Amino acid sequence: MSRVANSGYRYRFGARPLHEYLRLHAQETPERTALIWYGRAVSFRELNDLSDRFACLLAEWGVIAGDRIALYLGNCPQFLVAFFGIQKIGAIVTPVSPAFKEWELQYQLNNSGVRVIVLSRDLYPVLASVRSQTAVTRVLVTDYRDFLPDSPTLPVPAEMLAAPPPTGDAADFMATVLATPANPPNPPLTLDQVSLMMYTSGTTGQPKGAMLTYGNALFKAAAGSLANGLTSADMSLAVMPLSHIAGLLVGLNMVIYQGASEVLLHRFDPEAAILAIEQYGCSWWFSVTPMNRAILGQLGAQHPRLTSLRHNLCTSFGMPLTEELAQSWRERTGGCIIHEASYGLTETHTADTFMPTDAIRWGTVGKPIADTDIRILDLETRQQCPVDMPGEIAVRNPGVFAGYWQAPEATAATMREGYLLTGDMGRVDADGYLYFLGRLKEMIKVSGYSVFPEEVESLLIRHPKIAQVAVIGVPHPQRGEVVKAYVVAKPGDVVSPQEIIDWSKTSMAHYKYPHEVEVVASLPATGTGKILRRVLKEQAQSGANPNRGQHG
Repeated sequence: MSRVANSGYRYRFGARPLHEYLRLHAQETPERTALIWYGRAVSFRELNDLSDRFACLLAEWGVIAGDRIALYLGNCPQFLVAFFGIQKIGAIVTPVSPAFKEWELQYQLNNSGVRVIVLSRDLYPVLASVRSQTAVTRVLVTDYRDFLPDSPTLPVPAEMLAAPPPTGDAADFMATVLATPANPPNPPLTLDQVSLMMYTSGTTGQPKGAMLTYGNALFKAAAGSLANGLTSADMSLAVMPLSHIAGLLVGLNMVIYQGASEVLLHRFDPEAAILAIEQYGCSWWFSVTPMNRAILGQLGAQHPRLTSLRHNLCTSFGMPLTEELAQSWRERTGGCIIHEASYGLTETHTADTFMPTDAIRWGTVGKPIADTDIRILDLETRQQCPVDMPGEIAVRNPGVFAGYWQAPEATAATMREGYLLTGDMGRVDADGYLYFLGRLKEMIKVSGYSVFPEEVESLLIRHPKIAQVAVIGVPHPQRGEVVKAYVVAKPGDVVSPQEIIDWSKTSMAHYKYPHEVEVVASLPATGTGKILRRVLKEQAQSGANPNRGQHG
């Protein structure tokens, strides 16, 4: 059924891009802390000033509205500086996962037409190996240590302190930004302009750039913080990757919209998270279930700790958030409310639902957020399903994207009368709660990451001994799913499953490489040669052996 919840809100400072919210916070509360990085406080004034300087630098380099600029970074203050600097001149941010290897990086840079990239020094060798095969002309490297205080107050990850590799002719990000005057251009911008391009597998084939606008970001920041109770008085803990749409929304956009403060961690570490919450009085957190379990393991059976926490959104990536776990969390923290975070997609700037804290319904992903219509469509008739009848989830709200970059056919296939056809199965009950039932797509969800079989296959086929390959997802108790590959070796070659797994670990992101491999004589296919992944999936579920010959 159709449901609309929480409608009628107003934007705090009017309908304007989020970087203008940053500017207003810098004017009204300049010394208020925007973020804390292992003890180093960055004020709204400093964040706004540094992003102004970066905007000026880009303008000097001839970057104009609509140009794409890549951020190949883990969590760090520089991500926020670059993110807002890019958007202040109307250019488009395209974050690249820091887990990406050479081929994945090369694909995204070439598909998006990136000419300028900001990356961490430790990732420079990855870029260097493929740069000649891209259009990149400007490279800015940065060191995660640049913002560290002399005496960090939280444990610093060892990889942040390692000696960085040589970076050739790349310019130093912070030195270059600080040397640039802060007199940014002020191009006329509209909320329907594209400001962010997040890569997602979409419905078919290789990853596509989902084009998200200033308006999409503003709406989700406003509606998301309203629905989930984030206010300007909160100190948030940000550990989720900013290069991922959920981490970006919660760890950057919502905080800036509200003018709240946050403790930013490079990555999750239970000891650092506990210390951050207790030392800085964090009141709000977005986590995944394994993080909460890890912290509970550290807390033991002492008196309640982390008592400053009042609200914890949690996503069941691979490990479900149960009512029992939630109760244990509330007891150990002295009352912090924890619940399933939401349902959403990259194409909607995520967070299309919220969980009412006074009416948590376990097993659901909550109700639609403000100005959101969620419909369940019959797979055959495409008409709206009655209450509690399963079908395909369709979403319409001001967060729905502007389309896929240079892929009009894929965009048209995804949209229907203003609704995004998600490819996901679900049902809505009589009270408006959405139940997520599974995926129509062949997309594999590994610890919350979306993995599309064709992309993994395109990487695996580069192995010198592989003639054919097909990839499916198989259940995993911690990760939800993992990738399983069926491989046909080239004539005369012998390859072992472990050899392929070891090779894959160095050739693609950690969540994409196959955890299981079977070497087979042939693959099921149609008469035209199209591989039937469906048959492999059915055989894997039944325990049947798809192999007609060699088995790994």
